[in-house]
Formats: sequence, structure tokens, C-alpha cells
Amino acid sequence: MGAVEKPAQAVAHAPMVALLGNPNCGKTALFNRLTGARQKVANYAGVTIERKEGQFTSPAGHGYRLIDLPGAYSLKAHTPDEAITRDVVAGLRANEASPDVVVCVVDATNLRLNLRLVLEIKRLGLPMILALNMVDVAKKRGIVVDADKLAQELGMTVVETVAVTAGGEKSLLRALDEMWPLHVTKAHPLAAIDAVPVEETQREVRRILALVSNDSQDKGNLSEKIDDVVLHPVIGPVILAVLMFLVFQAVFSWAAPPMEWIKGSVEGVGELLKGQMADGVLRSLLVDGVLSGVGSVLVFLPQILILFFFILVLEDCGYLPRAAFLLDRLMGGVGLSGRAFIPLLSSFACAIPGVMAARTIQNPRDRLVTIMIAPLMTCSARLPVYALVIAAFIPEREVWGILSLQGLVLFTLYVAGIVSAMAVAWFMKRTMGSNRQQPLMLELPSYHWPHLRNLGIGLWERAKIFLSRVGTVILTLMVLLWFLSSFPGAPEGASHPPIYYSLAGMLGRGLEYIFAPIGFNWQICIALVPGMAAREVAVGALGTVYALSQTGDELATQLAPILTQTWSMATALSLLAWYVFAPQCLSTLSVVRRETGKLRYALAMAGYMFALAYTASFITYRAALALGA
Repeated sequence: MGAVEKPAQAVAHAPMVALLGNPNCGKTALFNRLTGARQKVANYAGVTIERKEGQFTSPAGHGYRLIDLPGAYSLKAHTPDEAITRDVVAGLRANEASPDVVVCVVDATNLRLNLRLVLEIKRLGLPMILALNMVDVAKKRGIVVDADKLAQELGMTVVETVAVTAGGEKSLLRALDEMWPLHVTKAHPLAAIDAVPVEETQREVRRILALVSNDSQDKGNLSEKIDDVVLHPVIGPVILAVLMFLVFQAVFSWAAPPMEWIKGSVEGVGELLKGQMADGVLRSLLVDGVLSGVGSVLVFLPQILILFFFILVLEDCGYLPRAAFLLDRLMGGVGLSGRAFIPLLSSFACAIPGVMAARTIQNPRDRLVTIMIAPLMTCSARLPVYALVIAAFIPEREVWGILSLQGLVLFTLYVAGIVSAMAVAWFMKRTMGSNRQQPLMLELPSYHWPHLRNLGIGLWERAKIFLSRVGTVILTLMVLLWFLSSFPGAPEGASHPPIYYSLAGMLGRGLEYIFAPIGFNWQICIALVPGMAAREVAVGALGTVYALSQTGDELATQLAPILTQTWSMATALSLLAWYVFAPQCLSTLSVVRRETGKLRYALAMAGYMFALAYTASFITYRAALALGA
């Protein structure tokens, strides 16, 4: 049997097992296999690098803590991720002792690249187990690896694992139990690694491979045949463009049924509350504040999960590094390397992981430019705003008989963000110096089918993050906005809805002087303020503001028809243009400050994005008016 359940407190002080290895070796899949949902994600102190820790109990009843260290090719660190891995293993981080045992995961089909890291870790003198992963793939290809001989040459336990298969971790669990009890061991100084030249390490890798591995019967890699098509200079970019286009079509087409169900459920709860509660402050808070605000955001959960689903599938099957390779020449023309593609793609989900992922870029200038343009990628927080405005103003019909017009508009907005990011990168290339393009070196992992378990865990994590924001940040802001929008009440004989005379109404009317030239009314101006905390909050804010603006019995969740009646097409298009460039949310600006180490870069980002947003909205609004929109 594999890892078993045990109460968290039973393993709170258990031995720490560090899981590390090269990127794409199956390390995280093994982490998920061992821990399942018993894992937590935080950041290392002082940096924004993700720290993923879990726990599990072996069949022998021994509890372990497991930490998934960032992928690294060497402990001679060249990136912030590799520096964290080095410092944790060597016990150099404050308040974090060296692991009790190191499990180094290697790809059985690519030992030539993986063994350098193994030899470096061995020189630190820590207890080690080598997990020879993907042995099933190696056997299918005809690659023979003598695990016993490898253990003899390395002087450590070697076990075969298949992280993506149930039970594929059993040999590792047995090896850990055989090492019990684990004793505290202090790592040797890093000088033990630096004292050995890289050339000598590589000679040792080749010597070991000659003894333990036989690839003379290698049947070849199917991935190479697929790459003949996928990486073709003409066909490859077409495939990439089609894939991206289909993703955005699916975001609208597939999400419609679950969105309708969530919308109907929220409406039902609202009607129930209105029927069971007397008119008053508490009912207004629950219906006009909580349900109108939170419900307006919650309805977009299916679209966000569909977007994440495609990103996770492309990542898990090994396509994303190929996309980076395809785009290297294009991105080189604007001063970036293809390595920036993955951080920028991550920014489609959220700019925060995109900014954090830029740490894998070794060149400081390229890394800074990537960070500065990452927020221009259309993050999932913009999606609720786009979906709301598109549903309200763009007719639901097909183009050329197969394409959704609404999906086509959404795709255009995403393309606008990409084009603007490339333009800003080109401008920075001309103004920041060091124009020489850095060569791109990438490891292209073998293709494989996405693993449902990993997809499920990834989607569950994203859903939890979104729902926690709905239940904490968004709910808090909606209650605060309801209060500001409800007090003080309207005076006797008032001719406007009560919100017009409230604190929020006063703020909105003040901001309207600034935003009137781009078509924004005072209700939109109110929504922009809490939208600085998180962009998707703007939809909830509009729901609250317009719910309190109604003088009849319109249900608060029916936001799209209200916007259709109160906004012009020019205003709707202006708001879409605003959100293509919208100044970044405060949490992302905070991460930029921490990643760059300078406040001025965060302020510069907010400034240039506000200028772009206002300019784009002004041009869009005036052009739409001129065309009669």
C-alpha cells in the first residue's frame, strides 16, 4: 500500500524530506502522489518564491513532512529558484534546518542531464535516496538502466518510481522506512561543491552512464517525430495560434451552462431572502451588498476554471516549452527571449505568478522587462469584467457559421493585451540599453498525456484560491462598499436614488470630473476604486452600486440588462479598452516591489499603465462617438 492518512498533528514534528531534481523530471507529480491534498503553499521568508510543503504517513506508520523544492539543474545557482534550493538543502536559510533526508528525483530517460545535480548534492554529505523516475517510459523506449549498479557507483539507495501511476511510489516509501530512525545531519559547506570543477563532474557523469545505462536499443522518441510538425517554422506558429484561439472560444462556449446554473441559484437565494425578511438595513446588506457583489463575481468561476484547465493541460503535456521556442524569434525582435513566454503565459491566469516566474530568466534586463509587461497580459481577474460587458453589449450570434462573435471579441481583447506588451517591451529595449539578444537554451520534455490526478489537484487549488478571495477580500470590500453606498441616506424630497447622496456617491461624482472625458459615469467611478484591490471586485462593485441605484424591485443579480439600459455602446467599448491596460491591482504592485527590490519599479508600472489605459479609453470613446455608437 502507498502513503496513508494520519492526523496532521501526528506528523507536525516528523522528519523533513526534501524532494528536488531538474525541471520536468516528475518531481511535483511524485509530491502530489505522496501528499495528495495534504499540502499547503506559502512563500519563503523575504521572497515571493513558492514554498510547497505536505505530509504523509508510510505503510509502517512513520510520519514525514515533505517539501517540494524549486527545480534546479545545479546547486551552483544561476537563478533565484536555484538559489533557494541550494540554501534550503545546505541549511543556510534562517529558521529552516537542513532536511533530514534528500530524495533526488531523476528522469530515467535523461540521466546525462540529471546526474550532475545528484553528484553535487552527494558532496554535501546528507542522507540521500535517488528516485529513478519514469522507468516505464525508459523501458518502452528500450533504454536499460541498471539500478543496482547505479546505487553501487553512487554509494546511495536507488529506487525505481513511476510518479503518475498509483502505487508507483511504494519503493520510495519502503526505502524511507528502512532508513528509520533518521538522525540529524549537518550539511557540509558549499565549498565542497565549488571545489570540484564542472568538467570533472561531467566526466564522472559520463563514466557512470557508461557502466549503468544502455541505450543501444533505444527505439527513438515519439516526441521528436511530433516536434517535426509542432516546431515547423510555418506549421508550428499556425498550430499555436489555433490552440490559443480555441481556448478563448471555449471560455465562452463551454462555460454557459454552469454560469446559468450559478446565476439562477444566486437569484433564487435573493428571492428567498426578500420573501422571508422584512424590508430594512439587514435585508439590504444581504441582498444588495453581499449577494449582488459576491454573486456577480462568483458566476464567472466556470470561465476561470476552463482557462486554467487549458493552461494546465498544455503545461502537463509538455507543449509550453515548445511554444517558448516558437516565439523566441518573434520576442527577440522586441528585446525579449523565448524564455519570457512561460512567465507571460502564467500572467494570463494571474500577474502575480507571472511576475514570480520571471525569476527563471537569468539576464537581469530581460527579467525586469518581463516583469514590467507581465500585467498587460489579460489575467483571469479581467475576465469577469470582459464577460459582463461583452454579454451585455455584443450580440450572441455566430460568425461564418462556426465562431462565436462574443468569443471573437474576447480573443481580440487578449490579442490587444499581447500586442501592447510587445510594444512596451520594444520601447524598453530602445531605452534601457543592453540590446543584445540572449541565446535561448531550453530543455524540451517528452510529450505525454496529461494526468487527470494532477489536473484535478491543480484545478482544485485554483478554485480554492478564487473562492477564498470571494469569501474574504471581495466579501469584505462589498460590505464596506454597501456601507459607503447606503449612508448617509437621501434627504427629504430627494429626486435621485439614495446612493447618489451617500459617501460612495460623493466619491464617484468627484472622480467623474476626471473620467467623464472617457465616458465613465459616477457609478463606474465608484467601482474602479475597490477594483484596485482586485480587478474582479469591479464587477461586484457594479452589482452593488446598481442594485442600490434601482428604484423598483429589480433583482440585483440582473446586472447585464441594467448596463444595457444605462450605458451607451461607446461607454462599454471605452471600459473594455480601459481594462486592457488597467492599472495593476495592489497585490501585484506589492509583488513587483519585492521581486525587483525597488519601489520605483512598482510606481513606474502603475504610472505607465494608467497613462495607457486613459489614452486608449479616450481614443476608443471618441472614435465610437464619431461613428455613432
